[in-house]
Parts: sequence; structure tokens; C-alpha cells
Amino acid sequence: TTGANIFGLFLKGAVDGGLDIPHKCKRFPGYNAEEKSYDADAHRARIFGSHVSSWMDELEEKDQALYQRQFSAYVAAGITSEDIEGMYERVHAAIRANPQRTTVAKEGKPNSFNQKKLNLKQRKERVATKKAVMTNRLMASM
Repeated sequence: TTGANIFGLFLKGAVDGGLDIPHKCKRFPGYNAEEKSYDADAHRARIFGSHVSSWMDELEEKDQALYQRQFSAYVAAGITSEDIEGMYERVHAAIRANPQRTTVAKEGKPNSFNQKKLNLKQRKERVATKKAVMTNRLMASM
């Protein structure tokens, strides 16, 4: 929803990317509705993952098993909570250096979740095959 913190981050990215989107700072993380003030440092911290870093530290201290499960990809890549901000800075720098979207060629057969449509003859053959299998199973069990 538009009230979520992630919306403010995407809005910031879109505006920084050059899209003309009318907005107010109160849509961004770091806006305090009671004081009606915007804290740009809090917004920057959210963008660069300080909340993820603190969550990693907290989990690592409290529950090592949950930490291993929650951050298994980071652990496998050798990323610690101190590396999060640097990782995001490198990503932002790489995007600024080459903002063109790159596609990665996937290996193997592409996933297809929809079955190919069968014509009438194929559907009737499929039903006949299923009937024959069921009849054989019934006869074998008798």
C-alpha cells in the first residue's frame, strides 16, 4: 500500500531515476507525523539497509539457528551485518554507472506452468487411456 515504508523507497528511486511523480516528503520513511518533520538521515539509513543490519546483529545474538535460516544467502556469500551498507553503496554506484537493464540468460528449459491445449481427438485418447488404466487396476485388485 502507499503507506508502507517500501512504497516511499520505491517512490524515491523513481523520482531519482527521473520520473516526474508529484509527491510530498511525508510519504517517505523518516517523516514524523507528530512533529511534521522529515529526517533525511533516517530515510538514507533505510535505503542503505541499516534496519537489515541491526536485525542481523539482533538475530545473531539471540537465535543462531534462526539467523542461519533467515540470512542463509548472506552467510553463504560471506556478507556480515557490517557489509550491508557497503554492498548497497556498490549496487547504487553500479546502477549509476550503467543504468541500462541487463538480462541474464537462464540455463535449461524455461518454466512452463500452463499445459499445452489438446484438441478433441487428443482429449478423447487421454480419457480412453485413463479409463483403461483404471479398469486394469480394478481387475487386478479382484
